[in-house]
Amino acid sequence: MILISKYIVPKGYLGITIFPFMVLKTKTLKANKVLINHEKIHLKQQLEWLILPFYIIYTLEFLFRLIQFRNWDVAYRNISFEREAYTNEKDLDYLKSRPKFNTLNYFRK
Repeated sequence: MILISKYIVPKGYLGITIFPFMVLKTKTLKANKVLINHEKIHLKQQLEWLILPFYIIYTLEFLFRLIQFRNWDVAYRNISFEREAYTNEKDLDYLKSRPKFNTLNYFRK
């Protein structure tokens, strides 16, 4: 389900996925297939990781990356869940062939 809210989406971002909702900053972003695919990848990840563990792992990894890189954007882009989504967001068929728990392939030091 896609919702539109410039208040829920953090500044500097176009969308956020909080299962089962995909929240976009503006209505026109609904036409952005790459962004929608990116957020759909997050929905799949959240389901695989049973939602609550996803958020715990996501937050802990973000904090670790923030300490590691000392830069908010670099830390965010190096979260394993984000790395998988950004790497595959342009492949609109990615979710059709994506192996289960493929995020594990994006965890690294």
